[in-house]
Amino acid sequence: MNQLKLVGAALAAAMLLAACSGTGQDDAAEDTEDLTYAVITHSAPGDAFWDRVKSGAERAGDDYGVSVEYSSDPDPAKQSQLIDGAVADGADGIVVSMANPDGLEDSVKKAVAADVPVVTINSGVDRFAEFGALTHIGQSETIAGEAVGEELKDEGLSKAICVVQEAGNVGLEERCKAAAGTFGGDMENLQVDGTDGGAVEATITSKLQSDTDIDVVLTLGGQYAINAVSAVDQSGSSAKVATFDLSEDVVKGIQDDSILFAVDQQPYVQGFQGVTTLYLKSINGNDLGGGQPINSGPAFVTKDNADAVLEFAANGTR
Repeated sequence: MNQLKLVGAALAAAMLLAACSGTGQDDAAEDTEDLTYAVITHSAPGDAFWDRVKSGAERAGDDYGVSVEYSSDPDPAKQSQLIDGAVADGADGIVVSMANPDGLEDSVKKAVAADVPVVTINSGVDRFAEFGALTHIGQSETIAGEAVGEELKDEGLSKAICVVQEAGNVGLEERCKAAAGTFGGDMENLQVDGTDGGAVEATITSKLQSDTDIDVVLTLGGQYAINAVSAVDQSGSSAKVATFDLSEDVVKGIQDDSILFAVDQQPYVQGFQGVTTLYLKSINGNDLGGGQPINSGPAFVTKDNADAVLEFAANGTR
């Protein structure tokens, strides 16, 4: 009798599973395998920040069983061509960073008009709704910049250079402007070629040698903070270094006091959440954000929490 009961239970379970397969759940899972999302950024080659965005997007693709195609170009005209190409190829959604919104406006609006959902990340928070994007995922550069300016002021610093590594990037310009507004001292923008680390270091070194009153170098990307630390050493300056964005080396710099702090906008989150937003739109018609941006930062990394962050930075996810 016991054996019969066990057999009966097994048959019942098998029938339940068979019934569940008729609900469309398996079919839905198979349907998601055909979804393809294009992630198109303004990254220059070799930028560690965008490697984290890419990793987050690809992890989301793996988790959801969808295809993620990542491409980038710092030239707005070429980035626009990538957007147009994704639409022509039948992408089910596009994640795009808008460092130069005016240069991408036509392509983004054409994508939306073609019923291709668009999510903006990183840059473009002031224009995403105007262009018809579902939401924007990133940090408010104004809020982050103001917080940095206050922090530098509290450190008793008075003369800063804000190192801008991408000409025409509205988000970077906003960071410097907002930081200068709350800093209370003098802050001057210093333009560098972010594609050449040696040139970045040389430009900062020259500036520090020509103006010994500079007591803080504010960089707008983690890898440039490392260049700035070297420049401080090369120039013989006593200037402090602070930065936006993060890397494993930056966290180690915070630990050894060569960097004051970093402001993490969590690029991995931007990539992951960008794909997630499109995925939920595809499978369930959801509009995340309610028409408002979704904040991925700012999150300050200081000596107090650097140890906890280092593990994730070493993994390439922070």
